[in-house]
Amino acid sequence: MAALPPSVSGTRRVSAALVACAFFVGMYVAPSAEPVAAQNRPGSAAPPRRIISLIPATTEMLFAMGAGDRLAGVGTYDKFPPEVERLPRVGGLLDPSVERILSLKPDLVIVYDTQTELKGQLARAGIPTFRYVHRGLPDITETMRALGVRVGAAPAADAAAAHIEQQLAAIRTRVARRPRPKTLLVFGREPGALRRIDASGGYGFLHDVLEIAGGTDVLADLKRQSVQLSTESILARAPEVIIELHYGTSLRTDRLGAERLVWNALPSVPAVKNNRVHLLVGDEFVVPGPRIVIAADRFARALHPDAYAR
Repeated sequence: MAALPPSVSGTRRVSAALVACAFFVGMYVAPSAEPVAAQNRPGSAAPPRRIISLIPATTEMLFAMGAGDRLAGVGTYDKFPPEVERLPRVGGLLDPSVERILSLKPDLVIVYDTQTELKGQLARAGIPTFRYVHRGLPDITETMRALGVRVGAAPAADAAAAHIEQQLAAIRTRVARRPRPKTLLVFGREPGALRRIDASGGYGFLHDVLEIAGGTDVLADLKRQSVQLSTESILARAPEVIIELHYGTSLRTDRLGAERLVWNALPSVPAVKNNRVHLLVGDEFVVPGPRIVIAADRFARALHPDAYAR
């Protein structure tokens, strides 16, 4: 999850945001299978007081556990909570500024595990790091708990993580025993056309959220985080629901109706035929952090509106 550079448009803007955040639908998979907690065991030093987080998800986690006041700097794409706007920016996955990071005198820097060069530079400068890895939905609360231990806020982090798990379980229960429609989850395409369609495959945190919300991923058999689709393959898969995600400023509100009508080019697809194409806008779909509960709730409401009817 992430603000998009204004110079990028349409599907390419989406791609830029995903690379910058290093995940979204599992675009980024950690190369190591070692648990997050094992990779980030705290040493004997005192809890850090000046933390830099290059990752929107961990920034949101720190605020959720009450440690946001210790942040000395954040990444380029951090947008939530509003308090981050007053913090210095230090770059992101592709463009971290070592000079800027060092100038802020951190005692802990949260980095993507793939940022090998940055990790080496920080190690040479004697600055500890917390290595962020992400694979699927369970990694959100695992990372929150590991980060809480690392920064000396374990009880608050555990409480926040447990609350997320309880909320997700409540959503799962709410939609249980209802038919699970075959759902296509789209996160990028060319504006105004059904070209260059990027969809979630059967792996990654959004796939997991879709399952919790009571949908059956129509691409579940493709164990990849991202799948490029043709209209022919969509016709063959025949999804009963289509959920298309937009975030940041990638789609103006007054364009929602027009972009939804683009799908009318496939009238035989059950989702189109039965008026079950949903365009959802929100940054909670990009950042695998505490707001993932909001994403799950919005998926569930689109898939099972009857479960939320009063």
